[in-house]
Amino acid sequence: MINYHTIIIGGGAAGFFTAINLSERLPDARIAILERGKEVLQKVRVSGGGRCNVTHAEFIPKELSLNYPRGEKELLGPFHSFMTGDTIAWFEERGVSLKIEDDGRMFPTTDSSQTIINCFLELTQKHHIDILTSHNVTSIHIEEDWNVYTKEEQFTCKNLVVTAGSSPKVWEMMRGLGHSIVRAVPSLFTFNIIDKKITELAGIALEARVEIPQLKLESQGPLLITHWGFSGPAILKMSAWGARELNDSDYKFDVVINWLNYISTQECFETLVAQRSSKRQVGNEWLFDVPKRLWKFLVESINLSDKNWADCSNKDLQNLATILTASSFSINGKSTFKEEFVTAGGVDLKEINFKSFSSRKQENLFLAGEILNIDAITGGFNFQNAWTGGWMIAQSINS
Repeated sequence: MINYHTIIIGGGAAGFFTAINLSERLPDARIAILERGKEVLQKVRVSGGGRCNVTHAEFIPKELSLNYPRGEKELLGPFHSFMTGDTIAWFEERGVSLKIEDDGRMFPTTDSSQTIINCFLELTQKHHIDILTSHNVTSIHIEEDWNVYTKEEQFTCKNLVVTAGSSPKVWEMMRGLGHSIVRAVPSLFTFNIIDKKITELAGIALEARVEIPQLKLESQGPLLITHWGFSGPAILKMSAWGARELNDSDYKFDVVINWLNYISTQECFETLVAQRSSKRQVGNEWLFDVPKRLWKFLVESINLSDKNWADCSNKDLQNLATILTASSFSINGKSTFKEEFVTAGGVDLKEINFKSFSSRKQENLFLAGEILNIDAITGGFNFQNAWTGGWMIAQSINS
């Protein structure tokens, strides 16, 4: 048996952040990170297209917590202890500068995730933290101390930290320790569309409102037409907030899009009526800043493209107002959003003390990151959850 003060299961963002902060607080503590893969920090590496979306420029705890479909209430307290400003300061103090982009996402000024990885690896080396890769945990038992078994070794430790992400195998081990597991379903995904004609408009992006009436879901923000359907922040937010309802629908539903964002059907109709003074063709005079290709697609779909504005009946204009503000498309399936796959589900939040991110079921057991039933929309929020949880655990573990 190899003995440690603290063992961390999972070599990702939350695991490394816990280990480094704990070692800085308790320099004499012997700490190990067990990672089942051959490489650590893989999600950090691919985040933000390889740039690492470290956090988001939201500096009010309440406003920050609103970006978590699961975990909003529970994270509010912890965010008063460690949130965005603390994350920025933490990295700055260790030689990593961050920058804010127009949409609020924050990246290292180098635009490289390797900067974050190097920072973590240098600090773990400096603090003599053991990083044990290819160590797949097979079982966990509690006697006087924790016993952790991998295929390679057997370990004991006083404190056990679980930051293994969305791992069904580790969730089962947590269940064996008395925890309840909320069934995991995908979050952060895009919609596959049945009507392939609109996918010919791939690349068009605009601000829009999106609804799924049958599931009472709605979202607003940039919408992107892709080769397979719909993506962009408006869709990703909806996929996060409606993760369970969408899963229960087997990802088959109708989505209604207002291409004009906040303009109502009636307001749109009144604007279109005023166009009757024009003798130009409807297809050649696009309004409301709708992209030209999308405008042509929509007016052609209701056979108005070659008609002059002056010749349009009220019914023609009503149809046009409807398709501009309430286009309906049938969705059949989803696609994972890049490499940043996130799940909704995990250890039940009622069983966690969020003052310390400790288990209410077992002493000296701590959990952070996606092992918990916490997930966020895209934009750096999932990493902020990892930093906050890791920091809180590091402050809570006793010598």
